[in-house]
Amino acid sequence: MIRALTLALLSVAAFSNGAVASAAEANEPSQIIQNAANEMLKELDAHRVDYRKDPSKVSALVDRVLLPHFDSQYAAQQVLAKYWRTASPEQRDRFIKAFYQSLLKNYGAALLEFTADRMTVLPFAGDLASGRAVIRTQVKRDNGTQVPVNYSVHKTDKGWMAYDVSIEGISYIKSYRTDFGAEIDQKGLDEVIDRLEKQQCCKAATK
Repeated sequence: MIRALTLALLSVAAFSNGAVASAAEANEPSQIIQNAANEMLKELDAHRVDYRKDPSKVSALVDRVLLPHFDSQYAAQQVLAKYWRTASPEQRDRFIKAFYQSLLKNYGAALLEFTADRMTVLPFAGDLASGRAVIRTQVKRDNGTQVPVNYSVHKTDKGWMAYDVSIEGISYIKSYRTDFGAEIDQKGLDEVIDRLEKQQCCKAATK
């Protein structure tokens, strides 16, 4: 399941390729995703040995390709839910950065296990005029079974951006919202942010 989530989260790099992104208005988001996800995996395939030797390069690749096209602020806002409304601007900014880095560190290295044939983007059926869309994909497990992975995109002033992933009907935003909500109720938002930030510092120090 972690591997399925990894590819789903990181395939939002679908908006990374400039030529593809410029055609966003004329193409379905599913086709954009297919084209650019293949582009990212092509880079991995070409340098997979190097990336395996130095996994930090994977994080740098994902950070460079994904972050500009993943709506990390909106995702963080959805995760915090009611706590977002009472959070200070500083708390919001810190949580956005810490949450994104947590996703990157937790799932980035597993991208090394993927090849282009692992993901299939299904035909899109929806109303793009609404400014929101759900892209349905299937990700192949090691044993050959297919995992349904759907992720949500919305139209912003920067174009189509991804913000949520659902695997077998389970939304990662809702899952994190439940986990973080319980922790915030017990310890407060500042302690949760501190924990996320310290986790990243500790991981960096052990490399």
